[in-house]
Amino acid sequence: MGFIQEFKDFAMKGNVMDMAVGVIVGGAFGKIVSSLVDDILMPLIGIFTGGVDFSSLAATVGNAKITYGMFVQNVIDFLIIAFCVFVMVKAMNKIVKKRKETPAPAAPSAEEKLLAEIRDLLKRK
Repeated sequence: MGFIQEFKDFAMKGNVMDMAVGVIVGGAFGKIVSSLVDDILMPLIGIFTGGVDFSSLAATVGNAKITYGMFVQNVIDFLIIAFCVFVMVKAMNKIVKKRKETPAPAAPSAEEKLLAEIRDLLKRK
């Protein structure tokens, strides 16, 4: 029973649960970005490149056929996805920075606390 209890304690820690949520949300976000790339951006890029289908590009060296088109396609997809993630992180950093810039009320210094205590004592008399 010790092993099962140890696993249960590990699985229920906050960090593990946060990581699980992050992986699930990341997978969903990956699908959204992949759809953006495949269904919206690549057709537009195809218009600008004259309708070139990168996935079918290949070269023959001797008897070997090297299909490098999917590699080119995946590199383009990666660059677009990396750019989308960069823009999203930049926007999130801007939001977090604005929250941090909002000044929190300053805590009274030791001197101010002492003066407040003296004031309160004088009021009581």
